[in-house]
Amino acid sequence: MNTLDSALEYAPESKILSAPRDLDAFAVELAQASDLLPHHINADPEGVERGLAKLVLTVVELVRQLMERQALHRMEGGSLNDDEIERLGQTFMKLDTRMDELKVVFGLEDEEINLHLGPLGDLL
Repeated sequence: MNTLDSALEYAPESKILSAPRDLDAFAVELAQASDLLPHHINADPEGVERGLAKLVLTVVELVRQLMERQALHRMEGGSLNDDEIERLGQTFMKLDTRMDELKVVFGLEDEEINLHLGPLGDLL
């Protein structure tokens, strides 16, 4: 008996080296799963562009909200002077305006870039 056979014989079932008991059952499940998947990918350039824009805008919105919360925390803690507060306010207003412009360009609504954050609730 070689080393691999020995490892397969004594390996617990939860280990990667263990020998599967029924490959036929796995093959049946794999065939059923593949029936649920599309046989081709719809590579519509407009849809791909819109989907990518949706993803990017969602990430930007998440980062913007985190930055706003951090800025409010720092304002309340007194670690920002008046000039910094003014600059942050203008920056967030410009970012909000640009986000609105991009949503119009890609035909997206606020609900479409919303992200469900589990127990934290929704992004928007």
